[in-house]
Amino acid sequence: MAKRMLKILLISLLMYSCQKEKKQDPFEITNNRIGLLTSEIEIKELDSIYANDSIAKRTAGDQFLNDVNEIVIYEKGGTKLLVLEAHKESDPMSTIENIQIVDPRYKTASGLSSNGVFKDIKDHYNISKINNTLSTAVIFVDSIQAYFTIDKKELSKKFQSTTDIEITATDIPDSAKIKHFWISWDTAN
Repeated sequence: MAKRMLKILLISLLMYSCQKEKKQDPFEITNNRIGLLTSEIEIKELDSIYANDSIAKRTAGDQFLNDVNEIVIYEKGGTKLLVLEAHKESDPMSTIENIQIVDPRYKTASGLSSNGVFKDIKDHYNISKINNTLSTAVIFVDSIQAYFTIDKKELSKKFQSTTDIEITATDIPDSAKIKHFWISWDTAN
């Protein structure tokens, strides 16, 4: 009888451990989720989500900054992780609109990170459009709500001093480094 009870207990434990929910990867980027952040998280919740990290809030009155309030998330050791922008400035009930992925440990399922190159984007995602700005090519990937900048110094000279020429995916070298990696949770679009 004791053996039978032990077997039942072991089977129950095994079933429980198999059903246990998978722990969220703190560096995984998925649709509407970046690590522990989701598109529904309010600014007031950041202190509890990043309780073991540091949060720096820069306001519009800070010297040399735009009108946008930025919230910068640092690891305790000082490594910059993310830069967040709220939908509504100075509103603790506001959700996050834009997230700059700074730390390369944040990755999509295909391994795309802020340390990636254009080939990482091109090989795994459908490029929605490419904008030619003064100093960068901005690559939009709607399927993951992301946009990436690549310095125009990585492109041929004909693109470097003008915004009038259309840039296509074939104009960007595979080895062109990602300068910035942004996720946009703008619900207005």
